[in-house]
Amino acid sequence: MTRLSISLVVALILFSASVGHTVASGWSPEAAARYLDARQKAWFEWKPAQSADGPCVSCHTGMTYLLARPALRRALGESEPTIYERGLLDRLRAKAGAKPAAPLRDVEVIFAAYFLSREDAGRPPSAETTRTFDQLRAIQKQDGATTGGFGWYSANLDPWEHPGSNVFGSAIAMLALRTEGRAAPHEQRGEPNGLANFLTHATAGAPLHDRLAAVWAGQTDPAVVAETLKRQSADGGWTNEALGPWMAHADAPVVAGSNGYATAFTTFVLLKSGVPASDARMARALTWLKAHQDPSTGAWPAVSMNKQRPAGSMEAQFMQDAATAFASLALLDAKQ
Repeated sequence: MTRLSISLVVALILFSASVGHTVASGWSPEAAARYLDARQKAWFEWKPAQSADGPCVSCHTGMTYLLARPALRRALGESEPTIYERGLLDRLRAKAGAKPAAPLRDVEVIFAAYFLSREDAGRPPSAETTRTFDQLRAIQKQDGATTGGFGWYSANLDPWEHPGSNVFGSAIAMLALRTEGRAAPHEQRGEPNGLANFLTHATAGAPLHDRLAAVWAGQTDPAVVAETLKRQSADGGWTNEALGPWMAHADAPVVAGSNGYATAFTTFVLLKSGVPASDARMARALTWLKAHQDPSTGAWPAVSMNKQRPAGSMEAQFMQDAATAFASLALLDAKQ
């Protein structure tokens, strides 16, 4: 057999293995990773996302990438973080512990605490992580209706930047503090006083999406889990409306039926809350996710909840970025 023939046989074997993995699992982690990497490449080049310290770590594209890409990397057997993981983490390390006052300051501090402590897992915290947690504790609200919670950015945009999104942000802060404890138990100083109390009381009347964020952060609430399962659609997914109530947006696209982001985020949180993948309702949700990855892009389609975006624009894909990240995490957590 010639060297060319051997190469062709090897290529066919590898291709068959890749196709077999995709068919057996019902979705393609490789395609999801390629989509998310391509979106970060575009994000790193997009001028509105730039700053002197690096690209913005956004809720829709940056945070979700840092959540999902390491999990996909492990599933795909990749040995090193991507250049985009490194770039986003470098942005979070910039001015660690001294993030200057600005509309997004609290968001950056919370994200830095969460993702830098995840990077430190299994070893003593870095100097940047320690300084970041000092600033995190310093910006905790000490009085008023938000005592115990954290500030967040509001631009009257759903689902992450509406006036009550400090519940979502405070849930990420809780995740950060619990991750800090796992990363270095001898350094753990406990959760800030009042944070759990804030999440318990501030969630009353909040969108189900934000109450689910508190469940993700470890605020066990069987009532929220039960309500979420009750709102599941017959096809196994969840609609955007099911995770509300939301603000009215006159220019929002009309979206009918189960939604990629709503289903992905909800499935991910329910799995984290302890609902097993073998539960019939979760099985339907996972089946929905496996059936809705776009084979041409690797993404789970989703559109803005707030306004019509020009087709092909950077903004038009924000919800899709988040949907793809959480769908990948849910399917990997469920060992699908």
